[in-house]
Amino acid sequence: MKILGIETSCDETAAAVVEDGTTILSNIIASQVDIHSRYGGIVPEVASRQHLLSAMPVVEQALSNASVTPDNLSAIAVTNGPGLAGSLLVGVNLAKALALAWELPLIGINHLEAHIYANWLGGDVPVFPLIALIVSGGHTDLVLMSNHGEILLLGQTRDDAAGEAFDKVARVLALGYPGGPAVERASREGTPRYHLPRAWLKGSDDFSFSGLKTAVVRLVEDLGVTDTPHPNSVAADIAASFQLSVIDVLVTKTIAAARQRRVKQVLLAGGVAANELLRETIIRRSNTPVLVPDPVLCTDNAAMVASCGYFHLLAGRVAGWDLDVVSSLKLG
Repeated sequence: MKILGIETSCDETAAAVVEDGTTILSNIIASQVDIHSRYGGIVPEVASRQHLLSAMPVVEQALSNASVTPDNLSAIAVTNGPGLAGSLLVGVNLAKALALAWELPLIGINHLEAHIYANWLGGDVPVFPLIALIVSGGHTDLVLMSNHGEILLLGQTRDDAAGEAFDKVARVLALGYPGGPAVERASREGTPRYHLPRAWLKGSDDFSFSGLKTAVVRLVEDLGVTDTPHPNSVAADIAASFQLSVIDVLVTKTIAAARQRRVKQVLLAGGVAANELLRETIIRRSNTPVLVPDPVLCTDNAAMVASCGYFHLLAGRVAGWDLDVVSSLKLG
């Protein structure tokens, strides 16, 4: 079965065709990074307008690259939350129109669940039960997945998500946008010489990064590097110290949860999962086998939406024409 996936939850306009939930036939992404970088962050109104311009051309390119026509499709899967309401509306309304015109089932997909399914697109099929760590700009969630459609939220951030903390620290250090890749690049040139706090929240699977973010701000002030641009060596050392603190907490708590639940596999997912040090560290430290998606599949894309949609279709979980966007849609 071939599923067309559509993703417009934030600032990437994406469409993909995936066969049987595991084989990518096409995966088209129209990025808005250059547009939003001039503002230092995502402007929701600008994002939704750009989606309007890009959505249908991206879908047409995905069908063309996959060498399929609407008659070859089994369903259309679209992200309906969480995300920016205006951006989500563009994708959902397009998916509804196409599903109606092409007489195809419509499947609403949780963006966070879709991130987990990026791990089904790398050749190795994940094994249940598993722990998935979803780390992105807006979310840091730890979930237990017993089977397709059986997801239990174990822990989440109590304040800043890991990706959000990366973005804020990048701004403080004047490293540029987007923050995650900027901090990672700077870290490669630095040494983690500064000991920054780690919020362990003992007895809980939750995360917290606001205290770490505040500690970085105070460190920058104490070192007297408040002018921009900061000296490269100092900024790089702070970036390396910050990144090490975040990764230490993410990896330690994930491994502990996997050991406690006796799962068979650990999965990484979300934009921050593209971080090279995070990937290396969790693979090295975990006694449980770890799967990580290809970096391009960690960031927002439609192949993961289509893969997730395939398993929803197998279970008969399809949406009606009243499918609506839910900007704060929960996982589980």
